[in-house]
Amino acid sequence: MPFRGWPVEAVEFYEGLAADNSKPFWLENKSVFESVVRAPMESLLADLAEEFGTGRIFRPYRDVRFSKDKRPYKLNLAAHLPAGYISFSADGLFVGSGLYLAETAQLARLRAAIDDDGSGSELESILSDLRAWGGEIVAHGQLKTAPRGYPKDHPRIELLRQKGMTMSKSWSAGPWLGTVQARDRVVDALRRARPLNAWLDRYVG
Repeated sequence: MPFRGWPVEAVEFYEGLAADNSKPFWLENKSVFESVVRAPMESLLADLAEEFGTGRIFRPYRDVRFSKDKRPYKLNLAAHLPAGYISFSADGLFVGSGLYLAETAQLARLRAAIDDDGSGSELESILSDLRAWGGEIVAHGQLKTAPRGYPKDHPRIELLRQKGMTMSKSWSAGPWLGTVQARDRVVDALRRARPLNAWLDRYVG
């Protein structure tokens, strides 16, 4: 079935789960979750597959084995696809793309590319365009100071401190969520992320 948005009942489901994050609530409302939350996400991923690749929906259950927070269920439904990440919740819709947490070798290549005047300036231009659109530039974390081997007064020190390089965009819940506008916003965000991902593929891998 083509994607037609998430109905208001999907937002209400997560509002209810936030108030009562328990197995009885989940079991009583699981059919609601499947029909108004998961089914639209499946339809959205099917619509996106041809252009952005096959997506995968994450499990709705939290891993509480090593967490002090023992609430069993996530308050969002997320999906990953080769081009990025999508999350739906009572708060609205979130899309992200890029390299969230670089491995050691990737991080070395990322910093070398940021340091280089040519590739570093290219990245600055890409990020400037994303910020002008309203996107956020985030990563798993950042150093408090310059990484080893780089001067503290480097012209791109803020980028060098990052442990990854991603763009993201979020939209607050509203009537638009129940329409194809939700898909259009996801498509727009993933397309705008292409220059960043192309840069990462070229210089970081």
